[in-house]
Amino acid sequence: MLDQKISAKSEEIGDNHLATSIETPLREDAFALDDDLKIELIEEKFRDIMNILGLDLTDDSLNGTPRRVAKMYVKEIFSGLNPENKPQATLFENKYQYKEMLVEKNITFYSNCEHHFVPIIGKVHVAYISNGFIIGLSKINRIVQFYARRPQVQERLTIQITKALKEILKTEDVAVVVDADHHCVASRGIQDTSSSTITSSYSGKFLSEQQRNEFLRHVGFGD
Repeated sequence: MLDQKISAKSEEIGDNHLATSIETPLREDAFALDDDLKIELIEEKFRDIMNILGLDLTDDSLNGTPRRVAKMYVKEIFSGLNPENKPQATLFENKYQYKEMLVEKNITFYSNCEHHFVPIIGKVHVAYISNGFIIGLSKINRIVQFYARRPQVQERLTIQITKALKEILKTEDVAVVVDADHHCVASRGIQDTSSSTITSSYSGKFLSEQQRNEFLRHVGFGD
């Protein structure tokens, strides 16, 4: 009965772009299994999928695919689901007394659409104004990658990056713009390879039109 309800709900949603919460939907027991067991179980299930598709798993090219996919899911492209993988960012005192915005643009990310499990590929542009503290530039990239490496919706990804930076930097003055191509649009469905999706989040001083426009000019979206 439950499976029937879930299936009916899926048909109702169809190809609609839908996000249900700011937090990634996870069960309470999401980490009850260790990574090695998850890999073993996913390998078994993916082998079943390939068999159902009619692929010959005795072929040398395909035989190792279930294991490779399982390891990729757990250790790489969905590693951001595990909070233990969240990057630890050390705060440093802003001894330079730099009070203007710091912008890091064109941070490449690879994620996966949670509706079809196909890639979302794009760039993230980030700015913040120090409230007395700074972090190493590479930590911004690592934060982006952490939240990208999970089944995602672009709006949620944008909000999660913003929220994390505000918490780590102890400032409200954060701006994030995400520009991405969705393969659920390009490689299936409407098969539009020319469109991209842009989302943004502004808080603190970036709610000011002047501050926001300066940031957008820096990242190539301004006049």
